[in-house]
Amino acid sequence: MRIAVVGATGNVGTSLLERLAADGTVESVLGVARRRPQLQVDKTEWATANIATDELVPLFRGLDAVVHLAWLIQPSRDLGLLWRVNVEGSARVFRAVADAGVPALVYASVGAYSPGPKDGFVGEDWPVDGTRSSYYARQKAEVERRLDEFEREHTGVRVVRLRPGLIFKREAATGILRLFAGPFLPGRLVGRETVPIFPDLPGLRFQAVHSLDVAEAYRLALLSDAHGPFNVAAEPVLDSQRLAELFQARLVPLSPVIARRAITAMGHLRLIPIPADWLELALSVPLLDVTRARQALGWTPQRGADEAFRELIRGLRERAGTETPPLSPRTSLPLRIRELATGVGRR
Repeated sequence: MRIAVVGATGNVGTSLLERLAADGTVESVLGVARRRPQLQVDKTEWATANIATDELVPLFRGLDAVVHLAWLIQPSRDLGLLWRVNVEGSARVFRAVADAGVPALVYASVGAYSPGPKDGFVGEDWPVDGTRSSYYARQKAEVERRLDEFEREHTGVRVVRLRPGLIFKREAATGILRLFAGPFLPGRLVGRETVPIFPDLPGLRFQAVHSLDVAEAYRLALLSDAHGPFNVAAEPVLDSQRLAELFQARLVPLSPVIARRAITAMGHLRLIPIPADWLELALSVPLLDVTRARQALGWTPQRGADEAFRELIRGLRERAGTETPPLSPRTSLPLRIRELATGVGRR
């Protein structure tokens, strides 16, 4: 197989390149990214392209499948730019797949589900209208609708949608910190093995999965005749109680209202790059039933959610990263000043 991975330099993209390089049925991989990395991976060649503006059809001709992972989170203050890249750019990727005659498209759909029940898990038939207060979820939901239209118009293209929980690995630690905490919070501070207290935030519970396990789900989807959506997550569910145990911390009650006000205030001061609607998304995202991925793809995570989270924390403590622009641990003072001027968290 000849496969293109669009957004190949990020957390999942780098893991997927590793998995595909080790697969004997994969002949070659084209890593497509806005900025060419220094990273070298077996079987992988690099192409530089911006999905919002550049011609994609020539890149996709002759391929057996395209994986679309590219997505901007920052700068969160420029929603117009995020829409042009995330929504319009994704639509351009889909059209290029059809125009180039690629028979298979695999898309990453994280955070598109509507709020779910407080107890219990949702399957792939749960509505994908997003959390309306979250710009990120609204954009994910819009891309889901556009992909629905694409499938109706291009019935000859096999479409797979992977819907994972939060995705962690050690090498993604610096990139995740930059996106969600900005340039001012030291990784060693949030990467401590133990902390004295941890916030007991009502409604906080989420699923996590290791980046390499998500990459394996992509590999299985690519090399099979699977189609449709698949939830991907590992056990156990992580909530305030479980996280306090991992950090050996004492739980301290925290109101969501106070948490939102604190995040909003820090955002106005440009101390952090994320708006408060990320908190609302975290408190409303449903838990995922992964039965279909286990049965139809034969996918089983090799690491638990708590193990993936511990690895992330270790990576924060060690300032871990890899040689791609989104994940590089190297950040100069001029770059940090430019972040502050153009949008904290942007790189």
